[in-house]
Amino acid sequence: MGVSMGFLAFLVIGGISGASAWIFYPGQASRPKLGKLLLAAFLGFLAALASSYLGQYLGLFQSGQMLEWLSAIFASCLAACIFTALAK
Repeated sequence: MGVSMGFLAFLVIGGISGASAWIFYPGQASRPKLGKLLLAAFLGFLAALASSYLGQYLGLFQSGQMLEWLSAIFASCLAACIFTALAK
C-alpha cells in the first residue's frame, strides 16, 4: 500500500490549499501572520496525507488514481477552512 504521489505532492497540495484558505477566507482585516499561515498549510498537508492513506486502507481507490488526488485536495481544503474559521 504505497503512495505514488509522494511526500512532495502532498506537501504542495496541502500547502497551497491551506495557505489559500487562510488568505482568501472572508473577514480578514490585516495581513496574515506567518505562524498561522504555516500552521494552516501544515494541517492541509496532514489532511491530504491522511485522506490518501485512509482511502487506500478502506479500498476506495488505489495509489495513483485520480480519486486519490481529488480526496487529497478536498480533505486539505476542508481542514484548512475549518482551522481558519476557528482561528479567526
